[in-house]
Amino acid sequence: MDIGIMAGGITRRKSGAIIVGFFEGMKSLGGDIATIDKALEGAVSRLVDRGEVKGKLDEVNVIHSLGRLAADRVVIMGLGKKEGLTLDRIRGAIAETCRQLRKQRVDDITTVAHGVGVDNITPENSAQVITEGALLGLYSFRRHKTKEDEHIEVKKLTIVCSKEDDIRLLEKGSGKGRILAETANLARDMVNEPANYMTPGDMAEMAGRVAKDNKLGFTVLDEKEMQKLGMGALLGVAQGSCQPPKLIIIEYKGKNADEIDLALVGKGVTFDSGGISIKPSSKMDEMKTDMAGGAAVIAAISAIARLKPEINVTAIVPAVENLPGGSALKPGDILTAMTGKTVEIISTDAEGRLILADALGYASRLKVKRIVDVATLTGACQVALGSICTGVFGNNQELVDKIIAAGDETGEPMWQMPMYDEYKEQNKSDIADIKNAGKGGAGAITAAQFLAEFAGDTPWVHLDIAGTSFGDKERKYYIKGATGVPVRTLVSLVMAISGQK
Repeated sequence: MDIGIMAGGITRRKSGAIIVGFFEGMKSLGGDIATIDKALEGAVSRLVDRGEVKGKLDEVNVIHSLGRLAADRVVIMGLGKKEGLTLDRIRGAIAETCRQLRKQRVDDITTVAHGVGVDNITPENSAQVITEGALLGLYSFRRHKTKEDEHIEVKKLTIVCSKEDDIRLLEKGSGKGRILAETANLARDMVNEPANYMTPGDMAEMAGRVAKDNKLGFTVLDEKEMQKLGMGALLGVAQGSCQPPKLIIIEYKGKNADEIDLALVGKGVTFDSGGISIKPSSKMDEMKTDMAGGAAVIAAISAIARLKPEINVTAIVPAVENLPGGSALKPGDILTAMTGKTVEIISTDAEGRLILADALGYASRLKVKRIVDVATLTGACQVALGSICTGVFGNNQELVDKIIAAGDETGEPMWQMPMYDEYKEQNKSDIADIKNAGKGGAGAITAAQFLAEFAGDTPWVHLDIAGTSFGDKERKYYIKGATGVPVRTLVSLVMAISGQK
C-alpha cells in the first residue's frame, strides 16, 4: 500500500473516503467536522443529535457525500473519551476503520494526524501509529489460496496536515511506522506458513534473505557443528525428525565495537507434535506456530537494521522439528547441554526450553551484555494471562522494566511474573543436574526457572508469548492468525537501550 503525506484541507482531497475522528461526549462540531457538516447540509450534526454518532471507541459511521465533497464518503471514526486518548487507541481505531472501508471496496483513503496536542501526541507519532494501524489491520495471508479475494485491496492512504512545516515530521513518523508494521507482518507470514513450507531449513533460508537484504552478518550451524559445540539438548529434540536442525545467527553492528549489547534468542520449533509425549489431536495443526519466537527475532533484527540505531544486536534462533520418530527422544533420557549441565527428560513436550538452553549457552559464550529470549513456551502462561498479556520473567529488574515500558509504548502489554527460588524445587532431579518438567503447578514459572539456569549471571529476560502470538478473532490491529507479537516491542527496547527513538 502506498502511504503519502501532503499539506492541505482534508475536505478538498479527492478519494474513496476521508476519515475524521470524533470523541465520545463531544457536543459541538469544530474544524474539519464542522466544514464537512456544512457541506453535507447538517447531516453530521443531525446524526449526533439522534445519538447515531456517539464517538465510542472503534465506532465507525460512513456517510456518502453524494457529490457535495471531493471524497465519495465521510467516515466518522470513534476515538472514545478525549481524556483517555492514547496512541494505541488511534492505532486500533485506524485498523478497524480501514478494514471496514475495504469491505466497502474503497481503495483510496485520506485521513489526518489524529489526536495531535492531546497528552503529548505529536504529528510524528500520530503518523507513525496511523501507518502501523493501517498496515497491520489490513494484513492478510493468502499465499496458498487459489481463489481471488472478493475484497479489493486498499492501494493508497494519504495523511494530510494543515502546515507545510509538519510534512517532514509526518514523513519521518510514517516511515518508522511502515518499518515496524512491515517487519511485524513478516513475522506473521512466517508463523502462518504451514510446517511443510516452514521447516528448519526454510526458516534458515528466510533468515538468510533478511540478512542479505539488510547487509547483516549471517551464520547457520548444522548438526555436525552443533555436535562439536556439545549442544546435546537441542540435538536431542531434533533427533526424531528427518528435518536437520539449524542454529541461525544474524548479526547487526550499529557501532564500531566488538561487544554485543543485546542477544535476541527466539524459539524455532517449526512443528511441535509433543514427540513421544504426544499432544492431543485437537488443535495440533496450530503447532506450526511454535516457531513464533524465532520469527519475531528475525523480523525484529530486520527492523533494527532499517532503523540503524547505534547498538550491536545478535539474533539467535534454534530451529528444529519435534516429532515421535523411531530415533526420538524418550521420557527418562538424559541429555548434556552445551554448558555441561545434564538434563533428565520428564516430558518430550517440554522441548522448547531444551533448545533454548543451548541457544542461551551459545549467547553466554559470546559474552553478550544482555539477553532477551522469546518463546511460545507454556500453555500455563496462556492459562494465567490469556491472549492479552505476554508473561515476563527475568533476573534483572532494570531490563524487565525496560521491556515492559517498550510493550506499553507499542500496545503489546507485558506482565511480570514471580521468580522466587522456591519454584526451583520442582526442577530438581534425582539422577541429573536438572529435569525439564516438574509437577505442582506454576508451569510457566518453573519453565522460566529452567531457562535461568542456562542464562547464568548475564542480565536476562524471558518472554512467554504462548497466548499472545496467535489469535482466533479480529481485535484492533490484529486479525485471526499470527499477531507478530512482540516484534515491535523488541525494536522499541533496542531503540531505548541505544538512547534513540
